[in-house]
Amino acid sequence: MEKFILEACVDSVESAIAAAKGGADRLELCQNLLIGGTTPVPWLFQEIRRYTNIRIHVLIRPRFGDFCYTDYEFDLICDAVQAFHELGAEGIVIGILKPDGTLDMERMKILMEKKGDMSVTLHRAFDVCADPFAAMEQAIDLGIDTILTSGQEDTCILGKDLIKKLVKKSAGRISIQAGSSVDAGVIHDMYEYTGAAAYHMSGKIVLNSLMKHRNKNLNMGGPGIDEYEIWRTDENKIKEARRVLDKLQQR
Repeated sequence: MEKFILEACVDSVESAIAAAKGGADRLELCQNLLIGGTTPVPWLFQEIRRYTNIRIHVLIRPRFGDFCYTDYEFDLICDAVQAFHELGAEGIVIGILKPDGTLDMERMKILMEKKGDMSVTLHRAFDVCADPFAAMEQAIDLGIDTILTSGQEDTCILGKDLIKKLVKKSAGRISIQAGSSVDAGVIHDMYEYTGAAAYHMSGKIVLNSLMKHRNKNLNMGGPGIDEYEIWRTDENKIKEARRVLDKLQQR
C-alpha cells in the first residue's frame, strides 16, 4: 500500500511545532495563510529549523492573487527557490500559469533546473488551470512529485470526483494530494472514494489576541479581517488526522 502522507500548512513557528508534535510528515511553510499563503521570509524557516527536524516544503508565491506573473515577479520566484535550496529546504511548492490558463512550461522548466535536490509540489495554481488533465501530464513530464488540489472546487469534498479521476489517470506517476477543508472527519471517506493517499491541512484554530487595549476605529487589513484574531495550527487536530491515516495504513 502507498504510504499515507499528512502535510500541515503553517505560517508560524508555533504552528510548525504543533504540527510536528501532532505527527505531520512534513510542513508546507508559508506566510500570510489568511490570504492563501505567500513566500515566507528565510528567518522564519531558520527559526523553525531550530526547534524541529520535520521536513519543510516552502511555498514560493510572491503575492496574493492569480498565478500569472510579471518578469519581476518571476525573478523573485527564482531568487526564492535558490535561497531556500541553500538553506536546506527539502521541497518547494510552486506554480505558474499563462494568461490562457495553461501551465507556463518555459518558466516551470527553469524552476525545475534551479531546484537542485528539492522535491517539487505543483500548488493550487492547478485548481485554476484550464485543463487539469493536460496540466497533470505536463507536471509529470517536468518531473514534479506532487499536485496539491481541491479538485478545482472550494473544498476537496466538492472536488472529489475530479480528484478520483486524477488519481486513476495518474496511475502512480505523480502523487495527488487532496487539500482544502481537510480534517480527520473527511480523510477516511475521501480515501475510500478517491484513493488519494496524501492530504494537506492547516488544522487551524482561531485564538484571541493577548492585546487588552484595542482600537476598533481602524482596520489595517482587508475588509472583514479581525486584527485581534490569530490563526494557529492545533496539535490535537493534526493528531486526529494522523490517527485516521495510521488506521488506513494498517488495513
